[in-house]
Amino acid sequence: MEVRPLREDERDWLAEHLRLTWGSTLLVSRGRSRDGAALPAFVATDGDTLAGLATYAIEESECELVTIEAFERGRGTGTALLDAVSAAARASRCARLWLITTNDNLAALRFYQRRGLRLVAVHRGAADAARAIKPEIPLEGEDGIAIHDEIELELALA
Repeated sequence: MEVRPLREDERDWLAEHLRLTWGSTLLVSRGRSRDGAALPAFVATDGDTLAGLATYAIEESECELVTIEAFERGRGTGTALLDAVSAAARASRCARLWLITTNDNLAALRFYQRRGLRLVAVHRGAADAARAIKPEIPLEGEDGIAIHDEIELELALA
């Protein structure tokens, strides 16, 4: 497994992948929308095969992990991508790495907490509000759980 920065010639692939996976390149967290295809990103590769992707945004002393995907779970891809984003955040002297997931994403909550991230906030109704910006956000998620809230997790870096 190798993790490397996304190359500029892969931006079209990133945009198409985000459209297929997230409904569009528009990504919304904490009421803020971003063009995911324009964000810095890391890709994980296994030989010639793409194994995963993470996008992030660094602003001042904080790094937001905007998306992370292991195309096949259980192979260490997500951990390798999280480590790469954490290293980029530390290199930029960020005090914390943070992310938002939705209340239905139990597998992600387990994944992040096992890697040292802490729950810091539940933003009640934030996913409902985000649908006004991005209607593609589903009403129901994993295990038939209604999606209403955003859960914020963080990893202290300093």
